[in-house]
Amino acid sequence: MNIAVLRETAPNETRVALVPDTVTKLTKAGMTVKIERGAGERAAYPDELYVKAGATVGDRGQILSGADLVVTVGRPDDAVLSAMPKKAALLGLLGPLGDPRYVQRLADAGITALSMDAIPRITRAQAMDALSSQSNIAGYKAVLLAASELPKFFPMLTTAAGTIRPAKVLILGAGVAGLQAIATARRLGAVVSAYDTRAVVKEQVQSLGASFLEFDLGADAEGAGGYAKELTPEQIQKQRQFMVDHFGASDVVITTALVPGRPAPLLITEEAVAAMGPGSVIVDLAAEAGGNCALTVADQTVVTKNGVHIIGKTNLAATMPAHASQLYSRNVQALLEALIKDGALALDPADEIARGTTIVRGGAIVHQPTLDALATGVAS
Repeated sequence: MNIAVLRETAPNETRVALVPDTVTKLTKAGMTVKIERGAGERAAYPDELYVKAGATVGDRGQILSGADLVVTVGRPDDAVLSAMPKKAALLGLLGPLGDPRYVQRLADAGITALSMDAIPRITRAQAMDALSSQSNIAGYKAVLLAASELPKFFPMLTTAAGTIRPAKVLILGAGVAGLQAIATARRLGAVVSAYDTRAVVKEQVQSLGASFLEFDLGADAEGAGGYAKELTPEQIQKQRQFMVDHFGASDVVITTALVPGRPAPLLITEEAVAAMGPGSVIVDLAAEAGGNCALTVADQTVVTKNGVHIIGKTNLAATMPAHASQLYSRNVQALLEALIKDGALALDPADEIARGTTIVRGGAIVHQPTLDALATGVAS
């Protein structure tokens, strides 16, 4: 099998789909790997490392020619889709959920398309879960951004000049990103509390040394596959009112709430922001989906009249491209090990991983992920 890895072209995307260590393992397994020149440079993987790993480095046209599988991080542009051999397959974080027009573009290209963000959330697929590996990085980096922006120490300090109280950090959403944010904020010495609509995460939050804010929404909000269900308008309003008092007591608020295929739920109203003190920081990890905060602006830091800093930076995983690429590359390797048989992709519809991941096959749409797919545990 000929595997092609392209240099990512999306703005601010610094990751690469395969790192040299993974290339070595794939080539030892009998695969041919070709890397577009400069594909790994922004992630600290220069071309010479790929050559040592057994890959061929070349221009984009050379890389795509004869490719059986094109591996990317994000969505490739239409020029790549047009240049791909019709027999080839595309693998990446394609984001098909709720975007039928893009899925149709993949079909029109006449290729096979597999999406790393449609892998089922089952035990057998944990090593392939790219959404989790990248969210982990986002949660970690969100705390570092907050600590850098906050005009206070995170830990408690006892000095000759007096005692400095630790910062109070509130994490909204205790999924992968939220739990990593909790752990990182605790390592930096902050007093951490967390809130999630899913009661099942309480023990996980407490095991990391944070307190869990409890509030009765009238029903548990955990959906299939471990995702949070979308709340009713009445539940959302109750939740917002409950949060205002806790925002006012927090130095830092980090929001991570996302519902697959939907705009991000609005958790922090302008009233809640107004309750926060000068110099307080909000890091909104849902900025790319519209934001959990009413005042978030994607890829900007907004400073409100009362001095609250709202950070809306997107694609935080790409700010740590070396490790982000390493983890993503391992996810890809794990998936390929499950799907490649006798040197070729074996997309058996009876296999849960192959069925969930394959969006388009030979130009035909075979699986259009929707919110209903979450009922079967399909990750999005």
